[in-house]
Amino acid sequence: MKDRSEEVPFLIAPDGELRGKRWPLVNSTFIIGRGQDCNLVLLDRQVSRHHARIRRTAEGYFLEDLGSKNHTHLNGESIESEVLLQDGDEIQVALAIRLTFIGSEATLPLSVDEVIRFGIGRLRMEVQAHRVWVNEKEVDPPLSPPQFRLLELLYRSSGKIVTRDEIASHVWPGTDGIGVSDQAIDALIRRLRDRIFEVDPEYKYVITVRGHGFRLENPIP
Repeated sequence: MKDRSEEVPFLIAPDGELRGKRWPLVNSTFIIGRGQDCNLVLLDRQVSRHHARIRRTAEGYFLEDLGSKNHTHLNGESIESEVLLQDGDEIQVALAIRLTFIGSEATLPLSVDEVIRFGIGRLRMEVQAHRVWVNEKEVDPPLSPPQFRLLELLYRSSGKIVTRDEIASHVWPGTDGIGVSDQAIDALIRRLRDRIFEVDPEYKYVITVRGHGFRLENPIP
């Protein structure tokens, strides 16, 4: 018999003490907070008794902060009103926990294992917020748009090889890769490596696979 938790959207903790734990959103409302009557109880002083709520509607699942003292963030931004959740959105409850919202199986963008690995790797991205952390340090100033698009492509490929043609089409949208030279790709790879090296010189993340392309090596700390 199929587990009901696999048929509905759920929250997953990508890191911390609760890493890998899932909470299916089976009820019409899902309360996060310190109170024992909450659906997800977080015994942390930074968390309000009733901190945040996820509400199911005909339009989808909406996240709302319930007037908490330390706020609720969605993809790095503090929310002031109800926000419609999208697959892969990251919810931050005060500084207590990060949660990833995963839609139903029909729209699930990544496997659970991939979501967990992306969340706890030595390199981590918040794509919508255009932010990158390497070994717990944020890359600052932010990557340029081409550097960010290149890293995002490697990051989402989950350690698989990305070809030069794929890089050209993704990093220079609208060109279909036409007119993008190997020298331009090599220069971009070099600049991206340099930016990551500035933050974490101890590990080589972007690996060249000669004759094939490139892949991202993102170890778990």
